[in-house]
Amino acid sequence: MNDPVRVSKDKDVAIITIDNPPVNAISPAVQDGIGRAIEQVNADASVKAAVLIGAGRTFIAGADINEFVKMTSGKAPRTNFLPTLLQIEDCRVPVVVAIHGNALGGGLELAQACHYRVAKPDARVGQPEVNLGIIPGAGGTQRLPRLAGVAKAVEMCTTGKPISAIDALQAGILDKLIEGDLLEGAVAFAREVAGQPAPKTRERNAKLGNAAENAATFAAARETVRKKQRGLPAPLAAIDAIEVATKLPFEKGCEEEARIFDQCLYSEQSKALIHVFFAEREVAKIPDVPKETPVLPVNSVAIVGAGTMGSAIAMVFANAGIPVTLKDSDQAALDRGLANIQKNYAISVQRGRFTQESVNERLKLIATTLRYESFADADLVIEAVFENIALKKEIFAELNSACKPGAILASNTSTLDLDEIAATTTRPESVIGTHFFSPANVMRLLELVRGKRTGKEAIATCMQLAKKIGKVAVLVRNGWGFAGNRMFMPYLTEAQFLVEEGASPEEVDKALTAWGMAMGPLAVSDLGGLDVAYRVRQERRHALKPGERETFVESKLCEMGRLGQKNGMGWYKYDEDRRASVDPEVTALVRKWSIEAGVPQRKVSADEIVDRCVYRLVNEGAQILDDGVALRAGDLDTIYVNGYGFPAFRGGPMWYADAVGLKKVSERVNEFHRQHGAIWRPAPLLEELAKLGRTFADFQREAAHAGS
Repeated sequence: MNDPVRVSKDKDVAIITIDNPPVNAISPAVQDGIGRAIEQVNADASVKAAVLIGAGRTFIAGADINEFVKMTSGKAPRTNFLPTLLQIEDCRVPVVVAIHGNALGGGLELAQACHYRVAKPDARVGQPEVNLGIIPGAGGTQRLPRLAGVAKAVEMCTTGKPISAIDALQAGILDKLIEGDLLEGAVAFAREVAGQPAPKTRERNAKLGNAAENAATFAAARETVRKKQRGLPAPLAAIDAIEVATKLPFEKGCEEEARIFDQCLYSEQSKALIHVFFAEREVAKIPDVPKETPVLPVNSVAIVGAGTMGSAIAMVFANAGIPVTLKDSDQAALDRGLANIQKNYAISVQRGRFTQESVNERLKLIATTLRYESFADADLVIEAVFENIALKKEIFAELNSACKPGAILASNTSTLDLDEIAATTTRPESVIGTHFFSPANVMRLLELVRGKRTGKEAIATCMQLAKKIGKVAVLVRNGWGFAGNRMFMPYLTEAQFLVEEGASPEEVDKALTAWGMAMGPLAVSDLGGLDVAYRVRQERRHALKPGERETFVESKLCEMGRLGQKNGMGWYKYDEDRRASVDPEVTALVRKWSIEAGVPQRKVSADEIVDRCVYRLVNEGAQILDDGVALRAGDLDTIYVNGYGFPAFRGGPMWYADAVGLKKVSERVNEFHRQHGAIWRPAPLLEELAKLGRTFADFQREAAHAGS
């Protein structure tokens, strides 16, 4: 195996190159290699300065996360990068780090230990460890406030968001931006500082502030974290570690940082977030669609339907620099769609996400039409009209005639039969489901649906395209509701049953948001529109088994004209800014209707609310895996974390069930089955795994092994 760290020389400047593709992750081998390189530099009297640089497309994107998994599972000892960083800081000659691409996590910690930092203007730096439920563990919480000040360090370590090289220069993290060739510029800079006393970051105390200022900064940061990052201990732990930097000497601060890091690393939240990290990357692997599958070029996109979804999908492609043509049946609908796009972009400009110039460039990429003939050259066409199978079949028949051979024809359907839609065309191999989540220009999830005859080229093309447009694509098989909505409907139904049995709407929503869900299920129903779920229930009544319990309260609210946020009243009342408040009329009506229906009324605990709603997700997810609709348990977790507001720190519904223990989950599901009947029939896979003492993760590994 090649050494991932090599040393060369440019006359009197040593060049230490980290070459550990694809992203130069810091592994034990990289740590050892850096240590040996510094020893070599120290031993060579002809070397006056050193440059540390990354090979390939980036500097260092962070630590090798597999090493964290090995540590927590007991398969590898706890590694400590800190001694290597101290070795760099104590090097006899100045060490200049040259950054291109990203310097994230351990990459930025390494850079902070060098004496000087230079970067390409388009580079980014950050401490994203909180996204994995941990904090910087190699002096990052101790060195960063010394370079950037306490407030900036708190911001970077609690949000995990990277900052631009320009911002990093202003903050004091970087010393210089290098235009042109990075290595050449870094070597020239190294010669400039050679022979001068090399500044050690750990000895810089000027930016550590005073006790009064820091107390206010830390108090405000903790309040923000508790509001915006509910249930996440890592951001608060990062604040604690930075506070230590302001109170203790560097060495003692690093000891305390290591203690806090270990506490986070071995927590259930960190294990769940690391699972989410790997699950998101695993979804790209489709066993029967190999990497070498040909990918079709997508240089232009057309969209049928300029409503809420269609206009937002148009923004997605315009944001990625892909020209898009938006069609509707009349000019008024197109005008409303364009107005909606302009309004959304105006909000982005107001919030500082885009400049007006960049918005103008995006708007130039969006054309409109009333005729299918305008789609003749489109590489991909997405139908985004409302959920009506007859309408969608009519549109696909038109697309079959209007679109060029080889064009991919996609439906944004969220529940309907893709094969029935594809049957209206003469090219079912080109038909695929592209289920975007609302608002499409914000939500990361894209549920791709393969029909019985969807071609591998169409799948590979859409998987690759998803990355280009900034989406996490999960491939599922055709079937009512696919994976996401097939799981969501039982979850939503259970929330309504709980209300019918005596819980108030706000009690149900509060129990689930306190548990970690981004929104309560009834608030979600109001957001999407009670009429939307009503239509789905009407269409699915034929699927009810004899004697199966059916919800009724939400349907009655909808029939009264309470449609949710869209008209200011649903489960809750809404003001002109769509702020919700409890509606006593709903509470009274629910109780009246439930008593009339003969549903016994009782007090429902928050624990029961959570168990019944979350375990309905889990049970349906197990059935989906058994049916082969989803490839992996991790795919379902990725769908729910990215598309349905499931708390990432719980890992997704299937990971959460594993963490609780499938035996315990199965017992609870069986208990609910006895109490509430057929809707709680345990999924065979759940029962089997529970009986064998295994997990959904075991099932996933065994399935992957069988397919390899």
